[in-house]
Amino acid sequence: MQAAAAESSQTVDRRRRSLGVSREKPPQPGQRAPTFQSTAMSPRGVPTVVPAANFSAADDGAALRAAMKGFGTDEQAIIDILTTRSNAQRQEMARYFTTEYGRDLIDDLKSELGGHFEDVVVALVRPPADYLCKQLHKAMEGMGTNEHTLIEILCSRSNSEVQDLVTAYERLYDRPLAEHMCSETSGDFRRLLTLIVTTGADAKKPANKEAAVQLATELHNAGEGKLGTDEEVFNRILAHESFDQLRLIFEEYKNVSGRTIQQAIRDELGGELKEAISTIVECVQNPAAFFAERLHKAIAGAGTDDETLIRIIVSRSEIDLGDIKREYERLYEKTLESAVKNECSGDYKRTLLALIGGP
Repeated sequence: MQAAAAESSQTVDRRRRSLGVSREKPPQPGQRAPTFQSTAMSPRGVPTVVPAANFSAADDGAALRAAMKGFGTDEQAIIDILTTRSNAQRQEMARYFTTEYGRDLIDDLKSELGGHFEDVVVALVRPPADYLCKQLHKAMEGMGTNEHTLIEILCSRSNSEVQDLVTAYERLYDRPLAEHMCSETSGDFRRLLTLIVTTGADAKKPANKEAAVQLATELHNAGEGKLGTDEEVFNRILAHESFDQLRLIFEEYKNVSGRTIQQAIRDELGGELKEAISTIVECVQNPAAFFAERLHKAIAGAGTDDETLIRIIVSRSEIDLGDIKREYERLYEKTLESAVKNECSGDYKRTLLALIGGP
């Protein structure tokens, strides 16, 4: 038994030596990480995960195979590799893994890992659009619909990102996303989501102040300026206009109405539609604060919403997670790292902290 233990220890040591992983330090406070993925909402977002220099899909693929082959699993090696590579680099690893070993990387990870650690690692290895589509599908399958997940994913992303999801969803499930949503939602909320996924703003079209004044007036006349609310006008403008144009519209709304667009939404709308349109407004004005609030809700209170925690940290790590964690500390007077340390444990906790940029 002692010989077996010694052999196991030597095997782990060989695996670690084979990794050649030089763990890159995350951006330090006040230091801007290079931006390599931008969106209409966060053109200068600060990521916490950036592409690794001197990347080799063959070396990483071999190291991952070594970490999972034989007796035991080297979880730390898996964490060190996957949290310090961009998703595009992880896709190269996965292709190498299949070509070289005839195996599916995600299937092997699932067979070796478990619990929320497995969930976050698999999320890292999936292409971003595929991962979010699986989250959308899960939100609509089974008993009831998780409207909060639909809103978070669809109302917080640019038109080009949403169109990527539309394409991926039909490829994965052989069913249009709009069709599935129509069967699971209703009323003005359904109409808004349908507009978001079937039509979209031209992000290349420059924002226009004159049009912003006109559209702000339309919003006022559809809500505060009349008895009752014309939800169709809110849906049309919020779904059709680019984020840059919406930013101007919201500024002009205060000039037209004397109140903020948030105050109008609070008083004029209700239910899931109110939450969805509020999400669009928040993500136009301060997406980092929106996601910080979502993370806080996932962590605070009885129990942890691990699915939301994983989804936001993984999906925003290459976009603006650096901004989100700074907003989290500003809003809640504690770091996101400390909150994760208190609520999570083991390899799951270590993976999240590595993505956030914690020690």
